[in-house]
Amino acid sequence: MDKRQAIGSWLSGPREALGEAGVDLGYPGEQLGLPQTGPGSIARPGRRLGALAVDWALCLLIAYGLLTDGYNQTTGNWALLVFFALGVLTIGTVGCTPGKRLFGLRIVPQDGGRLNPLRALLRTVLLCLALPALIWDRDGRGLHDRLARTIEVRG
Repeated sequence: MDKRQAIGSWLSGPREALGEAGVDLGYPGEQLGLPQTGPGSIARPGRRLGALAVDWALCLLIAYGLLTDGYNQTTGNWALLVFFALGVLTIGTVGCTPGKRLFGLRIVPQDGGRLNPLRALLRTVLLCLALPALIWDRDGRGLHDRLARTIEVRG
């Protein structure tokens, strides 16, 4: 293997490198029993980031307008607290935040059934820490979703 091929596989990610080695990983969500496309399929990163941006902007607006007297260093802290409350309350009750609703996403338990509010609490706590959300598995699920045993799917 020459250096360009090694760098190319590194830039393309492990899925591409394993695919070149003849390992079939299937589509994201296949091992979870989810469809490849359409409702119920794994949410793609672009939609997830868009929903997160909408939710964060909403939380900043609430923190700026209701909880502080102008934008300052504590506005971000208040926004994180509002983000936490928004996530726990909305995901724990209706399965999605306003941003997720706008982008057609929802959170479902990995084992089916109704989403337990404790799972929503754990997922939101881990998401507020940010690091778990930056670590993804081959299905595109963040560590916060894996630990809470939830899946973010298209609605």
